[in-house]
Amino acid sequence: MANTTDGADPGDARLGELCRRLTDRSPDLGALGEPGARLVEAIVAALRDGRSPEQLGERLDELEELLLAAGHSAGLGSYRTTPPPSVPGFQSLPVAGPGHPALYVLACPTGRCGRVEAPDADAPDPPACGIIDGPLNVVPLR
Repeated sequence: MANTTDGADPGDARLGELCRRLTDRSPDLGALGEPGARLVEAIVAALRDGRSPEQLGERLDELEELLLAAGHSAGLGSYRTTPPPSVPGFQSLPVAGPGHPALYVLACPTGRCGRVEAPDADAPDPPACGIIDGPLNVVPLR
């Protein structure tokens, strides 16, 4: 089942959601059991080896189908009816105050997915990519 977002490549959108779920240690991935865990490990290993999301379309489809079958109605989509307060992706971007500080977002370190997070000065650790297990890149807003 392909999942599209405003014309963006569906593999990239789903990869961003997988990254978020891995980073958050989402219980819905753990609920998929051993077959789901093996599939997630295979996807992550392939991405770390340099395969593109487009090359992993069938595996992302399979993971999405497992999530849907397990009762997760959004699959690998990030669809929500109300923004949960604890999800960094739904925080407001900081506004320019006195002195107009530089504004920035945190984005996918590989540039292969559309994950973008608002910075959170109160967070103990900066958000990390759940795929490569490294920090998100700082991207200045112009």
